[in-house]
Amino acid sequence: HRNAAAAAEFAVGLILAALRRIPGSDAELKSGHWRGDYYAYENAGIELDGSTVGLVGYGAIGKIVARVLKAFGAHVLVADPFVKAEDAARDEVELVELDALLRRSSVVSLHARLTPETQHLLNAENLALLPEGAVLVNSARGGLLDYAPLPDLLKSGRLGALAVDVYDIEPPPRDWPLFGAPNVITTPHLAGATRQTAHRAAEIVAGEVARYLNGQRPRFVANPDVLDQFEGLRP
Repeated sequence: HRNAAAAAEFAVGLILAALRRIPGSDAELKSGHWRGDYYAYENAGIELDGSTVGLVGYGAIGKIVARVLKAFGAHVLVADPFVKAEDAARDEVELVELDALLRRSSVVSLHARLTPETQHLLNAENLALLPEGAVLVNSARGGLLDYAPLPDLLKSGRLGALAVDVYDIEPPPRDWPLFGAPNVITTPHLAGATRQTAHRAAEIVAGEVARYLNGQRPRFVANPDVLDQFEGLRP
């Protein structure tokens, strides 16, 4: 997966930034405000160590995120209908249903594929299951999350923080309601943007061309059924 490491690292970065209020405190300090009150118990951030983090989707990216979170000392829950119990046990993550994950997780990060079945996988109904003050991160696909209820959830404190790299409309309009909500971190769809991702993409393309020229079938083809039509055209 050409950008799995990049996307996983970015997701972990968003989790840490949201839990510890890094972007907001940076902006406040630069505007002349020294927020010593963040040391007060009710305003302090939350550690990953000992926290329960739920990953919605456990593919190439989710597996890297889980490995990093466990190194921090987090307990990792996974909701993914395609993951086998024995594989989750091997990776030392707990496989649960989505509703159970939402009820138990102080942090939820999305890593599922966007399909007709996963459109608005998280919505007003099941977001209400989150513990008070939970942190929600979406660096996967905008369509996985219903953004409409989020401003009210943030303003009420039901949702403690939101960090997003993807949106229901990209780019979001200037009057997007979440821009006015508290404790929101936004980035412009950057999760997969690293130099290493570009290098891997070039290497994969070059490798596929070499395989074809050597009489081998390419490995990464979206519609492999058409390959047979071009067998006679191979040099």
